[in-house]
Amino acid sequence: MTDFLDNSPYDERLEKIEIESLLEALFKRYGYDFRNYAYPSLRRRIWHRASIEQLETISLLQNLVLHDRDAFERLLSDLVIPVTEMFRDPGLFQILRARVMPILKEASFIRVWHAGCATGEEAYSMAILLDEIGMLNHSRIYATDISEASLQRARQGLISQERMSLYAHNYEQSGGKAPFASFYETNHGQAMLHARYLERIVFAEHNLVTDRSFNEFQIIFCRNVMIYFDNELRERVHALLYESLSPGGFLVLGNKESVAFTSFAGRYETWNDEYRIYRKPR
Repeated sequence: MTDFLDNSPYDERLEKIEIESLLEALFKRYGYDFRNYAYPSLRRRIWHRASIEQLETISLLQNLVLHDRDAFERLLSDLVIPVTEMFRDPGLFQILRARVMPILKEASFIRVWHAGCATGEEAYSMAILLDEIGMLNHSRIYATDISEASLQRARQGLISQERMSLYAHNYEQSGGKAPFASFYETNHGQAMLHARYLERIVFAEHNLVTDRSFNEFQIIFCRNVMIYFDNELRERVHALLYESLSPGGFLVLGNKESVAFTSFAGRYETWNDEYRIYRKPR
């Protein structure tokens, strides 16, 4: 009979125990809950970090990150991989500009939540869009993420100049008419978003898994955040999003996400299926 705990670090059963122990330790020590993330993706990323740290077992990685905050931040950067750019998926912003924003403009004040904002490019884009419809000064954008390192970058409003040509193209494809360079200043190869946009954005640490609602929003963006979650965790996050959305408000998900096959499927109107825009009935 094979011993349940094989001494090899590559034994799948032992490996799973170590990973589960690591995830439980991260939750208890730092409050980050990855326990219901999709296992294959977590496994790859954890081993990637262990390899870089030159550690032979996940238990050694656990010991390191529990006693070294910097090591934990390095692991966190592997577990949370941001994919963001300004006006990403221009067709989405074209629909927001033409169909959604005219409805939201009827409100005296607009609250927007970008959940999982990474380094802030999507929130920057929304600030520009609100400015163009004359609602920036009557709006507040809340951009949240679990990574404080990403949030620190986002608060600076700095973007590599070489990225701005792509962002300008996205902006034009989304229906924007102004010269894109009018939204920022350049200095030593960096583009800095104008202060009037940053002043309307509140960047804050928020964990979708463990934290609760903190406001009522007219529009919520939660794009490509839940693709690594299992069904149980998706349900919990969808409950939070629904609770946080005002009646008549809009939910925008990523192109690989949907409210379908969740308990909230019947609680929204599908506003645009291609770009996963849903509206909560009044």
